Amino acid sequence: MQLIELKNVYKRYPNGVTALCDVNLEISKGEFVFVIGSSGSGKSTLIKLLYRQEKPTRGEVYVGGVNVSKLRNGKVYKLRRKLGIVFQDYKLLPKLTVYENVAFALEVYGLKESEVRKRTIKAIEQVGLKDKLRSYPDELSGGEQQRVSIARAIVNEPKVLICDEPTGNLDPDTSMEVMKVIDGINKDLGTTIIMATHDKEIVNAMKKRVIVIEKGLVAKDSQKGKYKSEGI
Repeated sequence: MQLIELKNVYKRYPNGVTALCDVNLEISKGEFVFVIGSSGSGKSTLIKLLYRQEKPTRGEVYVGGVNVSKLRNGKVYKLRRKLGIVFQDYKLLPKLTVYENVAFALEVYGLKESEVRKRTIKAIEQVGLKDKLRSYPDELSGGEQQRVSIARAIVNEPKVLICDEPTGNLDPDTSMEVMKVIDGINKDLGTTIIMATHDKEIVNAMKKRVIVIEKGLVAKDSQKGKYKSEGI
């Protein structure tokens, strides 16, 4: 079985909008996959299905062999413990330091303090911010704040890192710095990366698998794909 599978997935919202229509996808362990498409194409819905922010109207969504579309609401937290999720806005706690923001994601599991420290330092080193341990979010650049949010997402050593427009608030140079960090997580840790983005330059530079969503359908699925300027 693939790490992630979508089988005949259909999503219709209560307002009558059909976001996804009969989507079938397989993503293997260790892959790096871009999900691209114009606004309203359905790509954000697809991403939300993976971490059970949304449920399909019809079809099945498997993550690590678990049919997440059948998960009871009270069990969703168990799924999210196995995933890392990075958003466009950093969602950092302003009164906590870099170390505290990352460690906070582990402390809720009741781990020993020594284990929390070991994992926290490792995650912060992975994103290149060891010299910022005691800094607060407002003392960091946008790119550094996003790297902290990435460290927080990987501190529990998830098998899958889901990135929803992680460079949306960053300039091109900073965006590429963040992408190098995410690419390093994929290569060094073997973490599967699934990233929704509008950023043509990043997609074209990275040469990874590209899944194009158009009008709720998988319009294209190509290895080392591109985000063409004349259209997706």
